[in-house]
Amino acid sequence: MNIVWDPIYVLNLILCIIILAFGAVGYRRSRSVFPLYIGIAFALFGLSHLATLLGLKDSLEVPLIVVRTLAYLIVLFTVYKAAFGSKARASG
Repeated sequence: MNIVWDPIYVLNLILCIIILAFGAVGYRRSRSVFPLYIGIAFALFGLSHLATLLGLKDSLEVPLIVVRTLAYLIVLFTVYKAAFGSKARASG
């Protein structure tokens, strides 16, 4: 395992952790699942950044594609539900 200290991936990982924390706090305060879903999606992005920093990007190429795709789908679902879903279905 070869650690790669790329400042862009380090910054992205830090921002993903912050967004995850804000998502958890937003969920607790509002009881709306939207912030939680966004936080979970960015946690998945953070995992891919961490794998890159740990030098595992090449050996985990296919799983990282799956993780990133899942994260994008979670964001897509959340934005869709926020734009077109009813308010009653958004909480809980």
